[in-house]
Amino acid sequence: MKLQLALDLVNIPEGIDLVKEVQDYIDIVEIGTPIVIDEGLHAVKAMKDAFPSLEVLADLKVMDAGGYEVMRASEAGADIITILGVSEDETIRGAVEEARKRNKKILVDMIGVKDLETRAKQVDALGVDYICVHTGYDLQAVGQNSFDDLRTIKGVVKNAKTAVAGGIKLNTLPEVVKAEPDIVIVGGGITGESDKQSVAREMRNIIQQG
Repeated sequence: MKLQLALDLVNIPEGIDLVKEVQDYIDIVEIGTPIVIDEGLHAVKAMKDAFPSLEVLADLKVMDAGGYEVMRASEAGADIITILGVSEDETIRGAVEEARKRNKKILVDMIGVKDLETRAKQVDALGVDYICVHTGYDLQAVGQNSFDDLRTIKGVVKNAKTAVAGGIKLNTLPEVVKAEPDIVIVGGGITGESDKQSVAREMRNIIQQG
């Protein structure tokens, strides 16, 4: 089980400084959509150059031109690229095909998908590497989380690995770990804490014990 740190509300220097604090306890660093919008794919390259031993995920949330977007993110140093589950199958196929050529991985973000079980089966058959259940900021604000959704897709996915994101904190992590995702994605649960290193260390311990 891998721990992914989601960076959303920082610039490149701030992001690098933050990762320096917790790099011993995380496996993947995510360049979040807000950073990509603000900084472009330069942020992906800067992070990969700074931390070559960490996997870097580019959260592009691709919904069209899958092959092209994956190509550009790969050139910038991304190891994993996100595609939206509500995209057309052809978009996902194109992304997977390009990722295979470049030895990269595709994570499908199921945010906004209404019939999770059906779409998870379909996406799984397209050959993606990860399927992620994700409660976005707007739904987190009204108290929703992704834990039940994770159990739903775990029950139907045969080939892809699973990931979970959305409002995960130190006190809710044990419940998440019980559902056995392959990637646990944490943003504010680490970045919003004053002692980021100790929180990341404790999260790593919980994951290892799980």
